[in-house]
Amino acid sequence: MPDTIVMAVRGGYGASRLLADIDWQALAVRQQQNPLLLCGHSDFTAIQCGLLAQSNVISFSGPMLAANFGAEEMNAFTEHHFWQALRNAEFTLDWQGHGPDCATEGTLWGGNLAMLISLMGTPWMPSIENGILVLEDINEHPFRIERMLLQLYHAGILARQNAIILGSFSGSAPNDYDAGYSLDSVCDFLRARLSVPLLGGLDFGHEQRTVTLPLGAKAVLKNDKNGSQLTISGHPVLKS
Repeated sequence: MPDTIVMAVRGGYGASRLLADIDWQALAVRQQQNPLLLCGHSDFTAIQCGLLAQSNVISFSGPMLAANFGAEEMNAFTEHHFWQALRNAEFTLDWQGHGPDCATEGTLWGGNLAMLISLMGTPWMPSIENGILVLEDINEHPFRIERMLLQLYHAGILARQNAIILGSFSGSAPNDYDAGYSLDSVCDFLRARLSVPLLGGLDFGHEQRTVTLPLGAKAVLKNDKNGSQLTISGHPVLKS
């Protein structure tokens, strides 16, 4: 069992430059022998997707050193969910999701929407069938979020999933330029075209308050009038 946590310091830009130079095979061997618990989000999504695509290595999409652990006061919700994910071989997230009733399961994957889009057509884009795709982003107008989601839709990626969960989209409130077109409008547009459930409302993304998700783990999703539940298992955890 692993005993070492490796965290991204911050997001921003530059991870995509590293993808062609990473020794994915060596990383896979290292993870098989004594896994590192790799955690981060935002730009780090590119490396996390590469780990899944190249060697099926699970990593954690969650808080980072500078923005979260380095904040003036660490968010208690975020800290709790971080240690919950890294210490428990199985755990359940509960929230009041927005979307249709459903009960399904699949491989949990995703992360930052813009980074995921940037990997399409490359060797570092995971090819996951019947998965549960979780997405978040920051500072994107609703129409830009829709454009990226439609790229996943037209490529057939959304239709191949068992469910799609939207986390936080910080800074996406419509302004005068958007003429009232909101993220809710985007969701309504997609739901009218998708045959798979699209849920929202998960505290996941570029916020001080965020859950930690092991990307590549097994997830069981349920949504009904009582709320949403996501039970996750099959990921590496700390020895103690």
